[in-house]
Amino acid sequence: MRTVYTEEHRLQDGKAELIDGKLLPCFEMPKRAEYVIGRVREVGLGEVVGYRDFGRAPLARIHTEPFLRFLESAWDAWVAAHGEYDALPLVWPTRGFRNDVEPDAIDGKLSYFSLDAGTPITAGTWRAVTASANVALTGQTMVAEGENAVFSLCRPPGHHASQDVYGGYCFLNNAAIAAQAFLDGGAQRVAILDVDYHHGNGTQTIFYARDDVLFASLHGHPRQEFPYFLGYEDETGTGAGAGFNLNYPLPWGSAFDRWGAALDDACAKIEAYGPDALVVSLGVDTFERDPISKFKLTGEDYPKIGARIARIGRPTLFVMEGGYAVEEIGVNAVNVLLGFEGR
Repeated sequence: MRTVYTEEHRLQDGKAELIDGKLLPCFEMPKRAEYVIGRVREVGLGEVVGYRDFGRAPLARIHTEPFLRFLESAWDAWVAAHGEYDALPLVWPTRGFRNDVEPDAIDGKLSYFSLDAGTPITAGTWRAVTASANVALTGQTMVAEGENAVFSLCRPPGHHASQDVYGGYCFLNNAAIAAQAFLDGGAQRVAILDVDYHHGNGTQTIFYARDDVLFASLHGHPRQEFPYFLGYEDETGTGAGAGFNLNYPLPWGSAFDRWGAALDDACAKIEAYGPDALVVSLGVDTFERDPISKFKLTGEDYPKIGARIARIGRPTLFVMEGGYAVEEIGVNAVNVLLGFEGR
């Protein structure tokens, strides 16, 4: 299996995030991708290739133009207003506030387009996130051109980003951009399987009213876990998308017996859907020692995940999402891929 990767991910290197009432060093750090690519090379997974630049058009198939303009210009506007330190939002258009008018001030824009204060915008954010999207699109192209499976080692991740909202360490939704590219290239149906610990709220929102993308997400129950306000079982789609959104919220402490049963059910439903291509949002923050997650999967479970996904039998693009137990992230992510290949 070939891997698409770029060193440009290092350009997103935030200094701090607001978590548990404290400003702490960012859990989403360059070292994450470094451990994964190191493991890819150590085990000889396959050739590592760079990305092609697909321009702005594929991003605009998923994200709104005002949102893209904001992400592209936010750092310069922040520096002009405040100086050269990471940009974080302050207040959100919550219940009782208007959310239909984009503010002029950068502080207002940050809050208008974000969902949390854990996702700093830095000097290199725009270059890093567009490179990450191009990593996903390059892998998508390789699969569309006949490869059975490709690993797009995206960083920053993407599944919390919706059409016009960033957060959860995510700015552009790499998996959604790749899924849309499959459709634009002639696929009739695409499935997205999200195995990250956190709900793929952005991906759900993007495709919630559509039947050409089946979305299935296994995640920490929103009554207990970020992002809290989406990811319940009764969210099954609307309009044309009714029945094409599948959520498997699981309680803290879930181990592979319970998690694996949910995976099997999701995979069976994807098989019944019969997609032309499968996109896997590959998060390994389900690991028992992940510092911000509370599932109990062990290292031995990750090859089983890959093997089950392989049985779906569809051309597959793996897109890297979360995983924050840095010393183990490379081993666990690559073991999913090795399991997929039966190695």
